[in-house]
Amino acid sequence: MVTSSSSLKFNKDFDPNTGIVVKVAPNIVRVTAPNASAFTFTGTNSYILGADNLVLIDPGPDDSNHLLALLEAIDGRKLSAILLTHTHIDHSRLALKLAKQTGAPIYFGGKHRLSRKKRLFEINHLKNACDWDLVPDKILYDGEKLRFGDFEIKAIATPGHCANHFSFALIDSPYVFTGDHIMGWNSTLIATPDGSLGDYFASLDKIITSDWQTYLPAHGGEIKEGGLHAKALKTHRKKRNSQILQALKNKYLTINELVNIIYPQHKGRTRFAARLTLKAHLEYLLDKGEIVSSLSLKGWKYDSNF
Repeated sequence: MVTSSSSLKFNKDFDPNTGIVVKVAPNIVRVTAPNASAFTFTGTNSYILGADNLVLIDPGPDDSNHLLALLEAIDGRKLSAILLTHTHIDHSRLALKLAKQTGAPIYFGGKHRLSRKKRLFEINHLKNACDWDLVPDKILYDGEKLRFGDFEIKAIATPGHCANHFSFALIDSPYVFTGDHIMGWNSTLIATPDGSLGDYFASLDKIITSDWQTYLPAHGGEIKEGGLHAKALKTHRKKRNSQILQALKNKYLTINELVNIIYPQHKGRTRFAARLTLKAHLEYLLDKGEIVSSLSLKGWKYDSNF
């Protein structure tokens, strides 16, 4: 685990026990969906809170076996609400089917939307990963407290990974469910225009300074020293900005040229993710006025603004 705010260490030692109810803490259980991949790690974690009056966070992908596993975990008890951290389909696509089976309303931060307006001819590479048509029964707002029987949840807006991302803090406990905002196995993918690095930094600060310091992410295991880990993630991203500025010193480079310099080891799908990450960083630095861009025959090129 992380031992200082400047040392980022990812923990991939996690057994999801896919499809099995795993006790996380008193009145908190986890059921992990069978959708492991390079982007979802061991699969999406669905969390069920409560003893008799239940809440479920992130029902996950549209998978019949996962739906059965969740219904078995609920075991006929009242499901008061389905909470979504955000509307990427690996978190939200099962929500309507689960709501139909249980009668539970669906709460989240409004319909899926971009972090900024799409530019002319721009491609949203996450378009097919988004649950565009899902409508909440209740739209959450930042800082809202939700009472369910004998426990209460605080909804914390944490945009960055995407615009409608929320984290959920269990009041009178150390636990906050961080979705894809903060994970222990990897840093979150931020792909503009779906996501925003500037929003991500602000949301990191919000969680770092919160009262909840044990993070339960939607992929991978518990993060016990959450604040330290989140600070290390922030430092990691800031160092990436510095790497980009150094690479662009006195020269114009395309995104692909930058990927070759900063992520030379990545191939295939991970290289694609690296390219999306660099685009988010470049957009952040452009907004800050630290770099400039120009259109060339090879596409957009960037240079440090000295």
